[in-house]
Amino acid sequence: MKKILIVITIMLIILLFYQSVFAVEQKNVLETNTTSELIKVQNETRTEIDEYTRKYGSPEYGNAAYIINKVRIYSIPLCFVGIAIGALYQYVIGTRRLDMKHRGFGIIIVSLTILIICQVLPLVFAVVVRGFGGVGAWKFYLQ
Repeated sequence: MKKILIVITIMLIILLFYQSVFAVEQKNVLETNTTSELIKVQNETRTEIDEYTRKYGSPEYGNAAYIINKVRIYSIPLCFVGIAIGALYQYVIGTRRLDMKHRGFGIIIVSLTILIICQVLPLVFAVVVRGFGGVGAWKFYLQ
């Protein structure tokens, strides 16, 4: 019995040593891939910001337009999560407790308000910055 236990222990030690060496090799490969991916994402972001700067004619307006566009994109899933949490409070937990039902309704209203504001904000920004040129501002927003 002792021999089997010793053999198993030695095999585990060898296996752990092999995995640690393999992990170091994998880490080097991952660092190389991650660095190239980060540079790629950075270049894409810089290109997108430069495009907004060209459209608005100013680096400050270009950066603001880029940030507003990202807020518009990421607000959709976050607000839907907020609506789902509000519905959970209102319809599941709120069946037993009235204060939770009101809290759920409030969360849904706040989430919808934030969603609407974040979706309309780029249009308002385009109209204000590019001028009240009528169709031109709408045409820019719809591109």
